[in-house]
Amino acid sequence: MNELISIIVPCYNQAEYMDECLQSVLDQTYANWECIMVNDGSPDNTEEIALKWQNRDSRFIYLKKENGGLSNARNYGIAKATGKFILPLDCDDKIGPDYILLAIKVFHSRQDIGVVYCQAVFFDKHTGKWKLPAFDKRYLLCSNHIFCSGIFLKDDWSQIGGYDENMKQGWEDWEFWINLLYTLNKNAYRINYTGFYYRRKENSMGDNVFNSQQTQLKIYEYVYSKHKALYDCNFPHPIIAYKKLTSFEKKFRPFIQIGQKISALSRRG
Repeated sequence: MNELISIIVPCYNQAEYMDECLQSVLDQTYANWECIMVNDGSPDNTEEIALKWQNRDSRFIYLKKENGGLSNARNYGIAKATGKFILPLDCDDKIGPDYILLAIKVFHSRQDIGVVYCQAVFFDKHTGKWKLPAFDKRYLLCSNHIFCSGIFLKDDWSQIGGYDENMKQGWEDWEFWINLLYTLNKNAYRINYTGFYYRRKENSMGDNVFNSQQTQLKIYEYVYSKHKALYDCNFPHPIIAYKKLTSFEKKFRPFIQIGQKISALSRRG
């Protein structure tokens, strides 16, 4: 169990956080990694910091390209990667020292797994545990409950065509998980280990999307239209789907209501 894992770190105007992020990579107990830092046309001193880390340890690899957005930067880095496994890591976040080691153990023990992730916490302006619900493949269609830094196989990324570069407003990782797990008929596994640290700061892309209902609905409509066959299969009719809720599923009632909104949007066209 010593396969190479490629950690892909897109960098755009967040140089002030890069040292913390890259130090968390260097602190990994799993040593066989490469970290590809992708400067996505950043106007700050990203290059200076990235080159410092590249000179410090040859496992850090610096790439530079014109600005193309987050999905484009991730795809660019993954295409250059030589690892069997991929870990996307935004340059303002951090990972725990045992995250990669524990994740790769899961891949070796389960052949049906397409994504491994872990417990997560917030840090910076807002702190505390990120209370993500237990993974449920069906409700992944209605709401994302896997953070962006799940670990997956590069071959799987290649088979589904990578991240959707049309999704420039956010939540591209949600659509990527849907595409990967359903297209390849795989499952996700969450490790009982706190290994992801998500920086909650003012005016982040995720928060901006969350606070804008109009943006949310545009993304919902796009994802629904792209994967309409999946939604029709899993939620054949919003009223029937709602009426058939079990006591366990009632916890997901808000997601069913979102599904109803998506269905209504699609029928207006």
